[in-house]
Amino acid sequence: MKKIYYFLLVLLLSSCISVKKYNEQLLTKIPVEKLKKDVNFTYKKLQKNHPDLYGFTSKENLDFKFDSLKFTIKSPLNPSEFYQKLAPLITEVQQGHLNLMIPAKRLTKKEIKNLEKQKGLFSRYNFILDGDKIFVKDNADKIENMDVGTEILEINEEKSSILIEKYKPYIASDGYNTSYEKYALSRRWPTFFTVENGILDSVKLKVKFNNEIKIFYLKREPVSKKEKKAEKIYTKKKEEQKTQDYNPNTRSYNRSIDFKTKDSSVVLMTIKTFSGVKSKSFYKESFQTLSDKKVKYLILDLRNNLGGSLAEIHDLYRYLGADKYPFITDIEVTDSASLLRADYFSSIPWLAKPLAAITYPFYAFGSLLSVKKKDGQILLRNNLFSSKKPRKNAFEGEIYVLINGSSFSASSIISSKLKGDGRAILVGEETGGANDGTVAGRYNTVKLPNSKILFPIGLMKISPNIVFTKTKKGVEPNIEMIESTTEILQKKDKVLHYVLEEISKKNSIEIK
Repeated sequence: MKKIYYFLLVLLLSSCISVKKYNEQLLTKIPVEKLKKDVNFTYKKLQKNHPDLYGFTSKENLDFKFDSLKFTIKSPLNPSEFYQKLAPLITEVQQGHLNLMIPAKRLTKKEIKNLEKQKGLFSRYNFILDGDKIFVKDNADKIENMDVGTEILEINEEKSSILIEKYKPYIASDGYNTSYEKYALSRRWPTFFTVENGILDSVKLKVKFNNEIKIFYLKREPVSKKEKKAEKIYTKKKEEQKTQDYNPNTRSYNRSIDFKTKDSSVVLMTIKTFSGVKSKSFYKESFQTLSDKKVKYLILDLRNNLGGSLAEIHDLYRYLGADKYPFITDIEVTDSASLLRADYFSSIPWLAKPLAAITYPFYAFGSLLSVKKKDGQILLRNNLFSSKKPRKNAFEGEIYVLINGSSFSASSIISSKLKGDGRAILVGEETGGANDGTVAGRYNTVKLPNSKILFPIGLMKISPNIVFTKTKKGVEPNIEMIESTTEILQKKDKVLHYVLEEISKKNSIEIK
């Protein structure tokens, strides 16, 4: 027993030392020549791993930009300062999944434990941007002075507009898309702010609501025992409906169906993320219900769905009455050993790593066998998503898909496929993800040798099996409807209202 305690003490002390050492390294200036070597290293790793590096930006252009960056480095920089130079260059590749990881201060276990006992500052809210203005979109806890529609003018006496302009260069969408940026910044500006300023106990805010300007301090609050207990009970109760994938952080379901007419002929299916959790059961049960109730119209809401599981969208596609298979084209990689560089062990728990090490040779062998060459490309044989037929109870009625600039990655792939097949009418705003495919799936996370910045690089180019538009843009809707900031804040949902009105006109159906 003494040996176990000794081992745990050593482990704890070494952990604290490594955190301290890492944080000291964040403040250490790196010589110019070493920074330039990191720039070269970054570009070489991109060329080795990324299968569509020049899909949106030419090689000549990227060569010039990487060379130009080195000329701007004239004095030693710490990792954070170097990130501010390199990250905007990575966005020039115009691939939305491609981002440097921000070199952020690490916390000790004690600091993490203390934070777990507190509520966040900005994480308790959702925001929406209008140009360089920040508005409170949701305030679930009904915190005073943060009403929905409140505009944040200043944070710690720094104008919000300046913050947004500062963080904007770190955001990339797929190709020439312009709709994604405001949604991504709405989500990510609090993270950029926290990394830049540290984890603060309070911030001084200057806000405007109903033309009244206020100045107050937004503070962290402790989570009471009563709140903890209530949350556990609430979460346990809601988890009984696992197929809907309950999210305790948002206190909402990632999947849901809602019948919009008294005769059940119109149903709204909302998918907030393709998490893959219990998705097969959800679609099996839901589409059986649609079949039993003889539903005529399906409205699939993919707005603000950032993507996720490729297997889930393929499974969903099989329930949508389409028959144009394969679902995706053969996946493109840079070389036959590409998947051997994937982050195989990173997502596996420590206790399971020994087993993962044993099974790795089978993974490696299978990866090598799946590679083929065709027309000068290196491709993976499309076994999992190839010629499968629609499900027996697949939906055969009319489909509307709701999309916006925050429909990204997997949600863009299925939207593009349904539109390309002529199986659905898309309504809303151009998606943030590209129409003709994206680079994601498996990643190879490299560490820059001198700045120690982590850089995940996608290894797989995944494209829907359609006739490509070659517009280098997102999936464009059949019917464009862009919601204003005012409409979003007022929860009017004119896009859904429009679709319901159109269905009602066609069949004289009474909407609830």
